[in-house]
Amino acid sequence: MNNSMISSSVSMSALQKKLDLIAENVANANTTGYKRKTSVFEDILNSVQPQHEDFLQEGRSTPLGFTQGWGMRMSALLLDMSQATLMATNLPTDLAIEGKGLFEVAVPAPGGGTTPAYTRSGSFQLLPHPDGGRQLSTNTGMPVVNQDGEPIIVPDGYELRVQSDGTLVGVSEADDTIIDLGRIRVVDVRMPELLRSIGDNLYVIDDIPNRENVVVVMDELPEGTMIMQGYTEASNVSLVDELTELISVQRAYQLNARALYSADQMLGMAVRLRA
Repeated sequence: MNNSMISSSVSMSALQKKLDLIAENVANANTTGYKRKTSVFEDILNSVQPQHEDFLQEGRSTPLGFTQGWGMRMSALLLDMSQATLMATNLPTDLAIEGKGLFEVAVPAPGGGTTPAYTRSGSFQLLPHPDGGRQLSTNTGMPVVNQDGEPIIVPDGYELRVQSDGTLVGVSEADDTIIDLGRIRVVDVRMPELLRSIGDNLYVIDDIPNRENVVVVMDELPEGTMIMQGYTEASNVSLVDELTELISVQRAYQLNARALYSADQMLGMAVRLRA
């Protein structure tokens, strides 16, 4: 009975985390650039319980002993990086990636300075820069960086134009003069499971060995990948899939809760009989 109570309670804890994950996905079904989160579960421990030789009856095809499980746990949190629908906004500061890749932005580092973060949400804006001009930034004020890792500055009196290969130019509002502003930095995610969310659709990489292999800067956009100006990417969450999975997880949670209740009732009966 104790084994049943341990297994059920541990599994309920893992299923509760899954329910929280589904709730987060549903809450961000309309969030621009949000990527659905999925989880991986594994058994905590399995042990083989011995049986007396009297259980070896004629016709039995399995060996003596039975496997005793001790519940499960959430072993990994994964990001679903699949492409979502692109929505036209006609705003020159809204950018979307058609294909693979993430934009790189600079966020404050804990020890001072900045550290790179990554996002698929291209709902950007031009904010005044202290040294003049306007800086391309996220909706929370984090600067978007170019291929050299520097903030993208658009001079006053110029309009930002972004080409499909990520090239940035400024077009004068007075005489249509064109100036080069570099190229927006886009990275390829090789191991999305190592990205950690810090909120606002931003992801960072923790200080781990070979962190440079998690994301790789694209010197050129590969075939099938392009930057779309005047578009944003919707969330890739499917409410139908999330609600279907919600029902499945709820039933598994109820089953474990019922097993825990039954084991508790049986334990209570045993205690009363002994008394």
